[in-house]
Amino acid sequence: MIRLNRRRFVTLGSAALVGACAMRPGRMTRDPFTLGVASGEPAPDGFVIWTRLAPDPLNGGGMAPEPVELGWEVAADEGFRTVVARGKAVASPGWGHSVHVEVAGLQPGRWYWYRFDLPEARSPVGRARTVPAAAEGLRFAFSSCQRWEVGHYTALQHAAEANPDLFVHLGDYIYEYSLREGRNYIRTHDAGETVSLADYRNRYALYKSEPALKAAHAACPWLVTWDDHEVDNDYADDRPEDGMAKDDFLRRRAAAYQAYYEHMPLRPAQRPAGPNLTLYRTLRYGALATFHVLDDRQYRSPQACPRPGRSGGSSTVGPECTERLLPGRSLLGEKQEAWLREQLTASRSRWNILAQQTLMVPADWGGGRFWTDGWDGYPAARQRLVDVLATGRVSNPVVIGGDVHSFYAGDLHAKPEDPTSPVVAAEFIGGSISSLGLPQEQIDRMRPHNPHVKLARSDRRGYALAEIAAGRMSLRFQAVQDARVPASTVDTLASFVVEDRNPRLQLA
Repeated sequence: MIRLNRRRFVTLGSAALVGACAMRPGRMTRDPFTLGVASGEPAPDGFVIWTRLAPDPLNGGGMAPEPVELGWEVAADEGFRTVVARGKAVASPGWGHSVHVEVAGLQPGRWYWYRFDLPEARSPVGRARTVPAAAEGLRFAFSSCQRWEVGHYTALQHAAEANPDLFVHLGDYIYEYSLREGRNYIRTHDAGETVSLADYRNRYALYKSEPALKAAHAACPWLVTWDDHEVDNDYADDRPEDGMAKDDFLRRRAAAYQAYYEHMPLRPAQRPAGPNLTLYRTLRYGALATFHVLDDRQYRSPQACPRPGRSGGSSTVGPECTERLLPGRSLLGEKQEAWLREQLTASRSRWNILAQQTLMVPADWGGGRFWTDGWDGYPAARQRLVDVLATGRVSNPVVIGGDVHSFYAGDLHAKPEDPTSPVVAAEFIGGSISSLGLPQEQIDRMRPHNPHVKLARSDRRGYALAEIAAGRMSLRFQAVQDARVPASTVDTLASFVVEDRNPRLQLA
């Protein structure tokens, strides 16, 4: 296994860090690779490589409105002495001059290096690993929620240094609105709420200006899904939080989905069509593990019992909100629910990872009060999914999530609100990269009402690092001391083990 230590991480990301590439004589006088490079969607014979040409990233990109042809190379060594694949790609102005190349024909289970070329510039170098033909082990990291205004992405730096085969990002890659004056921020967006395609492009460019984010993308393949802030806080399908007209919101969603695709290492087949983008999918590591990647925003039923004066959005409700319990309500939508049921029951992998956005185990805040934007707002849909897991036909299901800006570890029971029923899966929420959580005192008051929650920490930022072998999954919550400090150190907050055929999580 190739190790990525701190010096190696800095070297790999150095071009992205300073926005410098090898400039050559030609018509382009500024670095067009300011947003770095990325890879994703790994397969046994290849992966996707990505970049976006943006010499003036915070002002629409700064490219002329014409297509640009660029070259790409993949090598078996970092020095590109052995180039194993190369080709040409066209960066189209209609897609923000982004490029999504599907590289194929590679060997399974090994690291490769890649880069892009223009006549006058060369990109930073990234590396990616293909999926082993017969995987015996897998190391992956996951987290979510990286509000640029309140912290640095130091956790991503440490995650890359841990040398994962894969990084799973579970949503809130950007935030569409800005914090009010006086809130606990260290820097500002210097812009209003994102609504147009130009707004979203600039917001992604701002977030990608963070050196650790560019370098982490260059260090290993990413598997991504979104949550709400890539579009609008707490949106549900075609309903925004704030009462925007449906047609206007769908135009906004189309702009947001396009910008998301333009900045993520997704396959060209995932290119959005207006306000629609099929993001749910599986990623298989042979017989060892399958990631079932979910989208809990695009198809969900509106949140139950919204706050007075609002057409949508979340709230915390008690037993009086009977709408929450209606059997037809869905977080994933009927089609995605059916797809997931089929994928889970057909999977022959030893481990099945549900990569989704938010907390699945119940969180009773006292007196039967639940937050409506997560699975607690859709208990009938959760029960339908849990019933599939409880059949025994799904080998070693493990749920991973984000959204709540906290580290959580808990047991998911066959009847989720009955901790005396059998455990069907372990769940881990991998903290947040920088976004602030609820006060720890509030989390502590919740814990006695939820004995299935084994750990809940909202006072630290970070990520989760998991290792899977045939016989067990081990997982560590890795927390930085202070996300407001770029050089902050990291330590292990807690360690867990899930053993083969024993879904109940154990403290390591």
